[in-house]
Amino acid sequence: MTTTSVSGANTRRAAFRHKIAKAARWLHIYLSMVSFGIVLFFAVTGLTLNHPDWFSGSVKTRQGRGPVDHTLLQASGTNGPDRNGLVESVRMREHLHGTVDDIRVDDSEISFSYRAPGYSADVSVDRRSETYEVTEVRNGFLAVINDLHRGRDAGKAWGWLIDVSAVLLTLVSMTGLVILWFIYRRRASGLVIAAAGAALCALAYKVFVP
Repeated sequence: MTTTSVSGANTRRAAFRHKIAKAARWLHIYLSMVSFGIVLFFAVTGLTLNHPDWFSGSVKTRQGRGPVDHTLLQASGTNGPDRNGLVESVRMREHLHGTVDDIRVDDSEISFSYRAPGYSADVSVDRRSETYEVTEVRNGFLAVINDLHRGRDAGKAWGWLIDVSAVLLTLVSMTGLVILWFIYRRRASGLVIAAAGAALCALAYKVFVP
């Protein structure tokens, strides 16, 4: 191989490395900006989840009761009471919100619960007296954001957002490693520090977690 061809191959490799480094830097910057709010949210809520006692005392509980439309309790063929009608009737009357996943029905009682981040409302319907009782619990803003962090009672769309957030943060981390790889003077020390950080996390788990 001639000197000219070797030089040309080296030039092409250098140009290719430059393109990879430039693309990684571009992705890292803009993915970081897109995920900035996500990182901040999960960082803050990670702290509040770990210290729930910092903001205690914001729980509000309310009791309510009222009549139930007779027609909603009547059996309709083999389907039993109008479950959806009951849920929406009580929701509108008591101004409740959240999703209802499970409705329990027996001969004397119908019970169901509304669930949302930082929120619950438990309803019991007496089929004989045709009345309902509801206990609504609002846990405050801190409980809402903590439940959003965990994805609890937040619905499928929020679950997808958490998945997208995880992918974004993974890409930010990986593009950061690619950028480090092309900074030759910092590559070795950077990789050593990254490995040391991972080792410290593993050590903390081994030593401090029961």
